[in-house]
Amino acid sequence: MAEGKGTVCVTGGTGFIASWIIKSLLEHGYSVNTTIRSDPGRKRDVSFLTNLPGASAKLHIFNADLSDPESFGPAVAGCVGIFHTATPIDFAVNEPEEVVTKRTIEGALGILKAAVKSKTVKRVVYTSSASTVSFTGPEPQDVVDESAWSDVDLLRNLKPFSWSYTVSKVLTEKAMLEFGEQNGLEVVSLVPPFVVGRFVCPKLPDSVERALILVFGKKRDIGVTRFHMVHVDDLARAHIFLLEHPNPKGRYNCSPFIVPIEEIGEIISTKYPEYQIPTVEELKEIEGVKLPHLTSQKLVDAGFEFKYSVEDMFTDAIECCKEHDYL
Repeated sequence: MAEGKGTVCVTGGTGFIASWIIKSLLEHGYSVNTTIRSDPGRKRDVSFLTNLPGASAKLHIFNADLSDPESFGPAVAGCVGIFHTATPIDFAVNEPEEVVTKRTIEGALGILKAAVKSKTVKRVVYTSSASTVSFTGPEPQDVVDESAWSDVDLLRNLKPFSWSYTVSKVLTEKAMLEFGEQNGLEVVSLVPPFVVGRFVCPKLPDSVERALILVFGKKRDIGVTRFHMVHVDDLARAHIFLLEHPNPKGRYNCSPFIVPIEEIGEIISTKYPEYQIPTVEELKEIEGVKLPHLTSQKLVDAGFEFKYSVEDMFTDAIECCKEHDYL
């Protein structure tokens, strides 16, 4: 393992993706500053982070919040890179979209301003979302690359599930890329689909729960008949790859697989016959959204190699859920 690679900042450290990135960074020889929202009563258990191998010496936790853009300064100071994963998630639209979007953009730009001020940050890697490339028009596309952007006006008019979140992600990513160009700061973004696999955070990740919807016996709640997917470890490795790449540019899809619901059913029922999974014929009858394939050719052409198969994703997710008593 390489040693002494410097210090990087990971925002939103208690999240599913962020916590696995932190684990991977520590394994790769980095020191990590991570931010979490203030917890005055100290009720939040962050032992899943502090107990990671190498964390006692190389992980430092800071309080910061997107609603206070200047709060990220201490965590960013002295860092060579930033992974910005923190984002408000309000699928129920409890707050007006423009309020969430304003807070998300201002928080992200506050992080970028802290990066410029530090004079040490070389690159910022932003964790985007497949939703930012999936809603390009009224008719869904079968395959999309990084040049696609979801139509914000269409989302605001039609208001599909998670539309407010998607609008904030699109406009935040565009604002960050623009800030980078205008201020000489390298900003790149990674566009992940459903993220599946193991997890170190104590809460069952939403994307893992959605991917295992057949195992949890919620066939009626599926709503999607074809999933774009990536293993969480491949996603974390891709983040580090972009940080270390000599000359990355713009956006990168990180989605090696497009998997029909019937294939998911076959994989799970073959390996785990104890679960009552609907038959392939039954699954083919389900009506729902057919998500586009996010081609990741740009990331592969840059030199990245995906390690995990579809079966690996589901095996790791199910075994981890068993360990955490979710199954």
